[in-house]
Amino acid sequence: MTIPIRNVAIIAHVDHGKTTLVDALLRQSGIFREGEDVPDCVMDSNDLERERGITILSKNTAVHYGETLINIVDTPGHADFGGEVERVLGMVDGCILIVDANEGPMPQTRFVLKKALEKGLRPIVVVNKIDRAQADPHVAVDKVLDLFIELGADDDQCDFPYLFASGLSGYAKIKLEDEGLDMKPMFESILDHVPAPVGDAEKPLQIQVTTLDYSDYLGRIIIGKIHNGVINAGQQAALVKEDGSLVKSKISKLLGFDGLRRIEIESASAGNIVALAGFADANIGETITCPTNPQALPLIKVDEPTLQMTFVVNDSPFAGQEGTFVTSRQLRDRLMRELETNVALRVEPTDSPDRFSVSGRGELHLGILIETMRREGYEFQVSQPQVIYREVNGQPCEPYELLLLDVPEEGVGGSMERIGQRRGELQDMRIMGDGRATLEFVIPARGLIGFRGEFMRLTRGAGIMNHSFLDYRALCGEIEARRNGVLIAFEEGVSTFYALKNAEDRGTFFITPGTKVYKGMIVGEHNRNQDLDLNICKAKQLTNHRAAGGDELVQLQTPVDMSLERALEYIGSDELVEITPESIRLRKLSKKLVRR
Repeated sequence: MTIPIRNVAIIAHVDHGKTTLVDALLRQSGIFREGEDVPDCVMDSNDLERERGITILSKNTAVHYGETLINIVDTPGHADFGGEVERVLGMVDGCILIVDANEGPMPQTRFVLKKALEKGLRPIVVVNKIDRAQADPHVAVDKVLDLFIELGADDDQCDFPYLFASGLSGYAKIKLEDEGLDMKPMFESILDHVPAPVGDAEKPLQIQVTTLDYSDYLGRIIIGKIHNGVINAGQQAALVKEDGSLVKSKISKLLGFDGLRRIEIESASAGNIVALAGFADANIGETITCPTNPQALPLIKVDEPTLQMTFVVNDSPFAGQEGTFVTSRQLRDRLMRELETNVALRVEPTDSPDRFSVSGRGELHLGILIETMRREGYEFQVSQPQVIYREVNGQPCEPYELLLLDVPEEGVGGSMERIGQRRGELQDMRIMGDGRATLEFVIPARGLIGFRGEFMRLTRGAGIMNHSFLDYRALCGEIEARRNGVLIAFEEGVSTFYALKNAEDRGTFFITPGTKVYKGMIVGEHNRNQDLDLNICKAKQLTNHRAAGGDELVQLQTPVDMSLERALEYIGSDELVEITPESIRLRKLSKKLVRR
């Protein structure tokens, strides 16, 4: 006898509390031992996810509520990882849309909701963080309804059930005036409003490849929902490839989900979400099916990348000193391995064996890959991000983004001016009651390259910026890139306090005294538009005479901390970011310095 099943995805804008809410569901479902040490955001197992407080990879878990098995998928909220969201929505029968009670719907709320509605899902809306100051849950519900209507939801979808919750405090309730005790109302809503999976165990086997994982012991692991049929460990099956060809193999391992663990199982039937090994060449969207009666499911369509950059083997004077993997073969193998699980990524060869064109969904998407490789010991260089142009109906087009800025009122004028210079068009402006304003723009994606750092300076760190892909539109013309020139090291050596102090009036530095530099390395930003070569390794000549005031304490201005994200936004078209496990350096594209 098969037990009842519910397959549900958790979707939301980044930082609206998906993972914290899933934590509460897991804790109250009884999957953890009494006294077990369970970290916060237990679903965010990746180090980068914990550091940044965002979900990057979708995660599967399963809990039992009464007699029902509930498969829960925690999805990313950032549009750069939309490839993950699109796929997992194909293997669930319902979704929970989480919205912040204070912020209401945000750009990625629109993005993930649009994907859910396109799949025909009827979301359960959960207004989260109702215990925070300035929360206005009923207004948030009204805004969500407006968004449903704006996105073309049908009457049934617009009549969505909704709950009020606090994931941090671990409760949900139907009415705002009810007492918040536990997550039982959410479990009950899942049973009541998420339909049981539709599938026939008597039909031939059909499993769509939705997510890919990799194990050193099992090889490529396929995760997907059984649409029809029954699968058994050790049986023969067939993979229908994208081109229609058939690859036969044996199911070497069949795994189910229990809490956060994958457990070995002997068989599973239609409606279940399983992981299996045995097909080394499986790709997203392809179908595992019966070898004697193969029937393919429709391929999953994933939005194409909109941003690309070039990954280059490190050829700086310091090449090979800090990294473990430095050759073109090692770089290529790592990028090819990333393609096995990162469906929204594209890697293409160039006319040089040392350079690879890598395309992704945005700066964050590519930045996460770069940071991951860096931590694994890879050493390489990357170029300035560039948008990917397309031809639509015979006309050259570029990607446009929906941009939402949350700024203090005194920062409105400066933000609007800079966005206007970057070809952004204001769509909506709302003055909030707390001295802040919300600005909505449509802007070319290339207008956003390098804007985040400038926006933070404009708003003195108090601004919040969110954006998501909108569509491809006609080219808008040139975008003026205003940036001062750079300060460039004149020779190889070690920077000195004396040289940096003497050149302090020339600009702002990115380095401190004692930093190893080489000729062509960018060490700061010039006060003027042109680049400037500097000798920053010059030492003070020593004499036996003491100068008046020589013992006074002299300090340098605080240098700019050039993080990976800031470096990727900062560099120009004739510059590279050198990335090693220990350092982030900026340099000119060639050894012969390029003048602006």
